[in-house]
Amino acid sequence: MGAGFVARATVTPMTLIRPDLDSLPAYVPGRAIPGALKLASNEVALAPTAPVLAAIAEAAAAGNRYPDLGVVALTERLAAERGVAAERIAVGCGSVSLCQQLVQITCRETTDEVVYAWRSFEAYPIVTQIGNARSVTVPLDGDFRHDLDAMAAAVTPDTRLVFVCSPNNPTGTVVHKAEFERFMTAVGPDVVVALDEAYHEYVTDPEAVDGIPLLERYPNLVVLRTFSKAYRLAGLRVGYSLSSPEIATALRKVCAPFSVSSLAQAAAIAALDHAGDLLAACKEAVGERVRVREALVAAGFTVPHTQSNFVWLALGERTADFAAHCLTQDVVVRPFHPDGVRVTVTHAEEDDRFLAAASTFRVSP
Repeated sequence: MGAGFVARATVTPMTLIRPDLDSLPAYVPGRAIPGALKLASNEVALAPTAPVLAAIAEAAAAGNRYPDLGVVALTERLAAERGVAAERIAVGCGSVSLCQQLVQITCRETTDEVVYAWRSFEAYPIVTQIGNARSVTVPLDGDFRHDLDAMAAAVTPDTRLVFVCSPNNPTGTVVHKAEFERFMTAVGPDVVVALDEAYHEYVTDPEAVDGIPLLERYPNLVVLRTFSKAYRLAGLRVGYSLSSPEIATALRKVCAPFSVSSLAQAAAIAALDHAGDLLAACKEAVGERVRVREALVAAGFTVPHTQSNFVWLALGERTADFAAHCLTQDVVVRPFHPDGVRVTVTHAEEDDRFLAAASTFRVSP
């Protein structure tokens, strides 16, 4: 052996990997069972509109070329649609990718903290741990809403990022504009606050917060939106953020190159071109969510008012039993044990199938 060589312990593949990944919570997608009605993933059952499908086909026929790295055409179109400068926009492979990028650009040390409500979007703890940061969770209040006062109190000098999900996934409740502004004032300008508005297009509550008009007032605010829900492009993975130019630039720096495909970009632009038809279809879900909730409440379930395309059944320890019961009726719902069940609201025929299954479940054991 050459001079200066130091013997090392035997290295195995597992010793090369971060040990904390053993405890990483897995993202659990909604189950898909052949022949069963899937109401587990908040998907819109309708296909993209004909012009959107045509745009996808045209992009696919263009040949084997890498997509536009800067997502320039879609960024410029979003800037025009949302009334903000293009430099404020970052496009990602779904808004969940942007959540992970936010942790990457804000958290530097293992002591850095990410604050979010719980229960909320299940990707938050995952992207936080991947980013080597520490989760600080704040329970929802008694109405299954964000407790913004408690969240503001949970912010410490180590806090780098706060996620606020409105409408909240999975409970469907919204944060109101006045309380959000108080929250932003309490948090101050030194912490990035991400307002996750994936279901914004389903909101009808006039008091609900809309993040875009607040961007000028709060330079530390990031608004997250997606094409996966109301725009029916969940399978193509494209979302976007609106923020200060400095935050948007940082998000673009840590984005995986070419992560937004040419098909996704073409589809998103076409969806914006035909937004009227797509968003008109949201009205059916808005009407159905009221009908479904009222039927469930009448049957004895605890169901908060929802501003999204799903309802939340607070079932506690009976969560798994209810999900299993629905499965015997060929209806797949999304259990979040031990808190409750989230069920997608679609159209009357599918919703009636779910309500029929729910009606035969004993709410009290």
